Amino acid sequence: MKPNENLDPLIIAGKSYQSRLLVGTGKYRDFAETRAAVEASGAQIVTVAIRRTNIGQDANQPSLLDALPPSQFTILPNTAGCYSADDAVRTLRLARELLDGHNLVKLEVLGDQQTLFPNMAETLKAAETLVKDNFKVMVYCSDDPIAAKQLEEIGCAAVMPLASLIGSGMGILNPWNLQIIIDNAKVPVLVDAGVGTASDAAIAMELGCDGVLMNTAIAAAKNPVLMASAMKKAVEAGRAAFLAGRMPKKPYSASPSSPTGGLIA
Repeated sequence: MKPNENLDPLIIAGKSYQSRLLVGTGKYRDFAETRAAVEASGAQIVTVAIRRTNIGQDANQPSLLDALPPSQFTILPNTAGCYSADDAVRTLRLARELLDGHNLVKLEVLGDQQTLFPNMAETLKAAETLVKDNFKVMVYCSDDPIAAKQLEEIGCAAVMPLASLIGSGMGILNPWNLQIIIDNAKVPVLVDAGVGTASDAAIAMELGCDGVLMNTAIAAAKNPVLMASAMKKAVEAGRAAFLAGRMPKKPYSASPSSPTGGLIA
């Protein structure tokens, strides 16, 4: 194998990525810390809240793109803070203009400010409009297998069910629903929201998720750069365990790890 060659790439909208960890860029102390954490994570795709982060909207303020240039990272504009399909569509059209026609985007349409749970009716409506407008849509959604399948059928490039509420750090609360989504999807499935620590990321990957997106779990850690490094390793370990195939669970049948035959007298 050639150096840096990945025989198990993450493929989204026809493009191959070595890292299966996607990271957000909000809540850091400054752009320098953002850059250090992203580098430690190994992420190649970084998501940016267009309504909260300057990527050229204000020429008089520092731009995140100076710290994370599009020549080195795939910028994934998102619609955080949007509560209607119209707002989300308008925000991503602005992002496409700011990023010179870039069409890979993350759609999220929120239902309320308290839980930040997705409004699936508005999400489906926005997804349909964006796909028709030639966007490659990665979409934040509830862990509802029916809704996830509907988004796939609309033409979304990836579905991103929550593990638990955004920023909660509660981890994966419903692995059974996630498993149903994974088993029935023909597009990448990435856990988005709720990851709190490395073990949460590893569990998501062990279930068979194609990737994990996180922000607060890294940015709100006491040492964000060290946590970013831990998340990188957790995603890699979880993916390797999934590919290896775990042993069957046998709750009522103990099995010695060493041979039972030919014992020394």
